[in-house]
Amino acid sequence: MTSTLPEGRYPASTSRSVSRRTKNLLLIVVLLAGLGIAYIGYVKFSVKDIEGTALAFDLLDDSTVSIRFSVTRADPQDDAVCIVRARSRDGSETGRREVLVPGSDAREVEVVSEIRTSQPPAVGDIYGCSLKVPDYLRAG
Repeated sequence: MTSTLPEGRYPASTSRSVSRRTKNLLLIVVLLAGLGIAYIGYVKFSVKDIEGTALAFDLLDDSTVSIRFSVTRADPQDDAVCIVRARSRDGSETGRREVLVPGSDAREVEVVSEIRTSQPPAVGDIYGCSLKVPDYLRAG
């Protein structure tokens, strides 16, 4: 038994086609998302102007830690400042120091600095480096 639909009441075709405008809008959204992901990847993984890496630390006594770190600069002639810190066993920061890294001929330099702490230190690390050196570090 076949049923026939009355003519004129229902569309002849039941397939749904996506309009050209919807396709273009979807293409624009996908392109913008791709550009956004590319920008985030570039910012996160591109070569940085300066980078500091902790190499080693020594606990000298109950209030002093010595940290050895390397600084790599895109332009070795630029002065830099690095912030090194000491942390206690519970992870809280117990000492901090800004270290001037003067310009040199080498792209990568190693620096050793001592940090005085308010509690017995457990670890020394590098917080970060910048090419924006404060004037009070240059004056001394």
